[in-house]
Amino acid sequence: MTLADDERMCTLPKLLRRNAATFGSLAGMREKDRGIWRSYSWHDCLDNVRSFALGLAVLGFKRGDKLAVVGDNRPRLYWAQLSTQALGGAAVPVYQDAIASELVYVLNHSEVSVIVAEDQEQVDKILSLRSQLPALRWIVFEDPRGMSSYRDPLLKSYAEVQAMGRDIGKSSPGAFERELDAGQADDIAMIAYTSGTTGQPKGVLLSHRNMVATAENFISAESVNRGDNWLAYLPMAWVGDVMLSLAAALAAGVTVSTPESPETVQRDLRELGPHALLAPPRIWESLLTQLQVKSDDATWLKRRIFRTFRRVAERRELLVTDDKPVPLALRIGYAVGNVVAYGPVRDQLGLRNARWCYTGGAPLGPDTFRFFRSFGVNLKQIYGATEASALVAFQRDDHADPNTVGSPVPGVELRIDGNGELLIKGPGVFVGYYKQDEATRETRTPDGWLKTGDAGIIDPQGQLAIIDRAKDVGKLDCGTPFAPQFIENKLKFSPFIREAVAFGHGHGFVATMIAIDLGTVGAWAERRGLAYTSFMDLSRKPEIADLIVQEVAKINASLPRALQVRRILLLNKELEADDAEMTRTRKVRRRFVAEKYANVIDAFYGNADRANVSMEITFEDGRKSTLDATIAIRDVAPEAARKAA
Repeated sequence: MTLADDERMCTLPKLLRRNAATFGSLAGMREKDRGIWRSYSWHDCLDNVRSFALGLAVLGFKRGDKLAVVGDNRPRLYWAQLSTQALGGAAVPVYQDAIASELVYVLNHSEVSVIVAEDQEQVDKILSLRSQLPALRWIVFEDPRGMSSYRDPLLKSYAEVQAMGRDIGKSSPGAFERELDAGQADDIAMIAYTSGTTGQPKGVLLSHRNMVATAENFISAESVNRGDNWLAYLPMAWVGDVMLSLAAALAAGVTVSTPESPETVQRDLRELGPHALLAPPRIWESLLTQLQVKSDDATWLKRRIFRTFRRVAERRELLVTDDKPVPLALRIGYAVGNVVAYGPVRDQLGLRNARWCYTGGAPLGPDTFRFFRSFGVNLKQIYGATEASALVAFQRDDHADPNTVGSPVPGVELRIDGNGELLIKGPGVFVGYYKQDEATRETRTPDGWLKTGDAGIIDPQGQLAIIDRAKDVGKLDCGTPFAPQFIENKLKFSPFIREAVAFGHGHGFVATMIAIDLGTVGAWAERRGLAYTSFMDLSRKPEIADLIVQEVAKINASLPRALQVRRILLLNKELEADDAEMTRTRKVRRRFVAEKYANVIDAFYGNADRANVSMEITFEDGRKSTLDATIAIRDVAPEAARKAA
């Protein structure tokens, strides 16, 4: 019998109760606060959930209601979600850095009645929106610092709600257990909002059965052990965090730890040394860039050691990937490198204990992928979708290929339709979109297949490869297939390029807007005595344009001639989610970007040498400002690719 079919363990809060009863003295969660790690046993976790759930009931929260959490990863915010689900309600995690208009839409659309906010900053944000949130009844704040003078009747402290719950627990013993027992596998556990690449986010209804069955199937095929340490640092509004930090952790009995703050994640990661890690491509790319910069700034001897053993690791990795024998000399060199280079790098990154690491959310460049694997990090690719409870396919230890995302999670079926779109069927496929029945019918077939919107290929070994979003795949006017994400990922392997947006569909060549990486380009400029004052100032310097042209030329050498980038423009600001150019998960909103930068596209293909750009900048409180600029366009001549090679 599966967990989802067992009445005693078919919901996430019931799994928490099982853990407390079975191995309750072990650590269930850990939190870094003021430099000290504090552990909570599974008994502690259940007691906290019980008292908060009963406190919510005193405040009038009932079955079917919705509760939102907003803030950084904190045990109490995870407990608030479990408390909600124990009462038969649905959790609605929202992005902590969302601007006012985004928050209002999600909170109103989901009809949230209670919001649990991490701190004063989040409380102030919600209070400024209260007139636009008619369903809101209570705001509960987790961190009391700075809140002593607040007297708003909507406000309750987390501790106060728990105290109310403990009182009702004494006067009405068994109340929590009765509510918990009433929960069913097909109850809605959460409303997870999509990233909204093509418009307003949609509320994905995920049941306990979706979450529990997907977690159980994943655990059956991956190395997950009771008592493993995981670090929960990715946004709680991202369904991947919910799956790993709640569903899979509860199902397997994993200890979930939360960092002190987003700024201390790297340090906390190193202290914790987790047994597994999930990070989006941007983080892996950033880690590699940091290592490259440190190598460049190191002494001659350290730089020589790093580069020498990096070459050794790369040669060995290519042989292992091709299933070829590794010569004795290379094996000895790698063993020495593990002592003087690879082991210290893994320790510095906090990955000394990691049995597996995943990258997901977007493709990762093959060179970055191979670098970490060559240094002894068991990095693998994973593919998922919000509508499929986060997990669809992942790579096994014996088949890690940078060109695929692995084989399906047990219980998941894949197929490619006649248009090349990937379809999914399995226990994780969502119940539907909240209050959007038509969108549900367009996305889920009558026989239960989910239309992902991704163009994919399944190779003869059953490995899935994702090409791009199906709607984004086009053709150059010569008929060459054009997948913009493929070009962009190639470009972003350069440590000097943070983001890229490629154009080419219906045109004769590929052109790209590029946002530089301020850290690495700034360091490059400083080493050459090139002064600058801001991102805009740096990006407009001719020397920086020359640098990026050279980088693009190198990358062009690895691309088919028709797909080589011929023209570039360096943006004078980073692409931002606040400006609706990207989603909160760092995916480009292509339709919006194409409209916003229409002048640039016209200049690219009108053979102009510069483009007039008017960029609207959105501040966190919703205020807007406009930045007007004339930006030079640079050509990357075809012969430059051959010279760079």
